[in-house]
Amino acid sequence: MSIDNASAKPLQKLKKGDKIGIISTARKINSKELKYAIETIEKWGLKVVLGRNIYASNNQYAGNDNQRIEDLQHMLNHPEIKAILCARGGYGTVRIIDHLDFSIFKSNPKLIAGFSDVTVLHSHLHNLNISSLHSTMPISFKSNTAASIESLKNALFGENIDVKCDSHPLNRHGKASGQIVGGNLSILYSLIGTPTDIDTENKILFIEDLDEYLYHLDRMMTSLKRSGKLSSLKGLVVGGMTKMNDNHIPFGKTAEQIILESVSEYNYPVCFNFPAGHIDNNLALKLGENIRLDVGKTIHLHYE
Repeated sequence: MSIDNASAKPLQKLKKGDKIGIISTARKINSKELKYAIETIEKWGLKVVLGRNIYASNNQYAGNDNQRIEDLQHMLNHPEIKAILCARGGYGTVRIIDHLDFSIFKSNPKLIAGFSDVTVLHSHLHNLNISSLHSTMPISFKSNTAASIESLKNALFGENIDVKCDSHPLNRHGKASGQIVGGNLSILYSLIGTPTDIDTENKILFIEDLDEYLYHLDRMMTSLKRSGKLSSLKGLVVGGMTKMNDNHIPFGKTAEQIILESVSEYNYPVCFNFPAGHIDNNLALKLGENIRLDVGKTIHLHYE
């Protein structure tokens, strides 16, 4: 699938008094796990509206597929809901994506925020040319850094995103500008060949992952390469590659080495250890919007 490479239409900024919906498209959650996040968001001056089925339980899911569809569809269509936070990741968003109707949402888009399994939504929205927010989620508010929570707040209220961080020995220096797209590598890999497959041509790809075996990381990067998703990038931003696993017989390379080898024949900047993903300091990124990336002695990512 190919879409317009122009930056997605900027979304409406939130203001105090606006309503923000919280739903779970994947794993179940309880009221105790949400309490701190709700209190924090209300301190920002926003009114929290919970999905009708937010505390539903169906095995590991936050209710059955129909309940999760109902909650997200209601938030997509509701004119007073100005943004949607996914409560947590896990697994399950891909089971409902084909049953959602985005026709009303496309006429009045709003920010959808989250990461990990929420990458299914990020990829789907990218194909609609609508930007979305890769960010921390309510389940992680207590464990994340203050900077992570603040970055979500700032992004919701329309503040400019400007991130500077330390370099990594394997970084490939250079400058790039273009749309930033992506999310969780395992999810992007699972979407290849589906209607929700992501278009990466002439874009800056962001990837991150958690708890994967190194050989499987190599498999995923090889699949992205074979499907043409790495050849026409303008840049590659690698966030947390957290808690990687190895077999009894070592794979022989680190996650960073595997990724760098996958793009060795291409000539664009690559940066590692960007502060986003399954890490405490999970800073917000507006996917689908244009950024400038400068990879040198330090890393600088800012929005145009």
